[in-house]
Amino acid sequence: MALRELKVCLLGDTGVGKSSIVWRFVEDSFDPNINPTIGASFMTKTVQYQNELHKFLIWDTAGQERLPSCIAQASSYSPFTLQETFSTLKNWVRELRQHGPPSIVVAIAGNKCDLTDVREVMERDAKDYADSIHAIFVETSAKNAININELFIEISRRIPSTDANPASGGKGFKLRRQPSEPKRSCC
Repeated sequence: MALRELKVCLLGDTGVGKSSIVWRFVEDSFDPNINPTIGASFMTKTVQYQNELHKFLIWDTAGQERLPSCIAQASSYSPFTLQETFSTLKNWVRELRQHGPPSIVVAIAGNKCDLTDVREVMERDAKDYADSIHAIFVETSAKNAININELFIEISRRIPSTDANPASGGKGFKLRRQPSEPKRSCC
């Protein structure tokens, strides 16, 4: 079975639950007292998707105001609940479109969907925005393990198949394997 490495860089404001999403996905656990990320942290998880193994190389960034250097070849997603973080998300998307790779997969996690009493961004508004930028949108809750795996499955689904090739009537493309990078902080 083929192994593909998928770089994922989490972007978003401090406190939106980026680290909690990663911990829920990788370790299937939740810590309500998790410490804020300083700089960036790195975790991996390998899952089977169709006839391939997808090894997610996940960069969990601290909430910051500039695009981290680890975004160069990444899929990206940004969680939000409040209107302010939703506005910040739109700024991140502008940055990604300007400075990220043209084939970047953008996924938006509406995290903390369990906090319905403090919700400021309606699901329909978030979904409409995601559709307008051709991004994945999934409402998640790391605390209650809602749609965390589904978020990463959707990212896998958007990654072009390795079966596509130029010999297939000109409608495919050739993928090149990226060299492995050492495990280090990117920011």
